Amino acid sequence: MNKVACFVILLFLLLSCQTKVKNDTQVIKETSENREIKIVHDSVSSIKNIEEKNLPSEISFEGKFKDAISWRDRLGEHIALIAETGIYISPKFKHESDGGDAELFGYHYLLNGNNKQYNLTWKVYDFISDCPVDIFAEFIDNTFKVTDLDKNGIAEVWIMYMKGCHGDVSPEEMKIIMYEGDKKYAMRGENKIRISKNESYGGDFKFDDNFRNAPKEFRDFALDMWNENVEKRL
Repeated sequence: MNKVACFVILLFLLLSCQTKVKNDTQVIKETSENREIKIVHDSVSSIKNIEEKNLPSEISFEGKFKDAISWRDRLGEHIALIAETGIYISPKFKHESDGGDAELFGYHYLLNGNNKQYNLTWKVYDFISDCPVDIFAEFIDNTFKVTDLDKNGIAEVWIMYMKGCHGDVSPEEMKIIMYEGDKKYAMRGENKIRISKNESYGGDFKFDDNFRNAPKEFRDFALDMWNENVEKRL
C-alpha cells in the first residue's frame, strides 16, 4: 500500500471520529435540555398571592374575599381562593328563631388551554345556620397554603377553618381540607380549650380514609397545622 492510500485512509478515520464525537455531544446536549424543560414542567412553581382586584373576570365566588393563590404545576395554571360571609341572615336557610347564619367558601379554578378561561373544578362549602347564640365560622389565618410534599408535580391545596354555634365555653369544630388534583382529603375534629395550666379539654381529631392511605408527608403536614392552631386559651 503506497503512502497516498495510507494518508487517505487515516484522514477518513479521523473525520469519522470527529463526526461521531460531535453527534454524541449534540445528543447529550439535547437530552440535557429536554430534561431541564421536563423538570420545570413537572414542578410546582410560580406560587403567589393575588389581590381580589387582579382576579380574572370569569372567576366568581360568594361571600367576602379573604385570600387567593395562583400557581403552575403538571396539570396547568391554577387559582384557588377562600371567602367567608361573616354573621348575617341568609335567605338560603329556613329560620325558626332570630338566629344568624355564617358561610365559608373555598374554590379552585384551572385554566382551560383551549379558550384561555378559568374553569371551576372543585368547591368547599360549610356553614352555620339559624344559630340563636354565639356563631363562629372563620378560616384560620396563615393556613391557606399550596405545597408539593410528595414531589409529584401536582400541588396540594390546604384550607383550615373553625365553626361553631353555642352559648357556652365549648370547643369549635375544626377542619383541614386538602385537595391534590381532584382528590379530597379531610381531617376533622375540634379545637382545644385550656382552662388552666394543667387542665384542658377537646382537641380530638380524625383522618378520613384518603389521609390514612396517603403519603406520610401529608399526615405530618396536617398534624403540624393542627397542633399550631388547636389550642384556644380562655
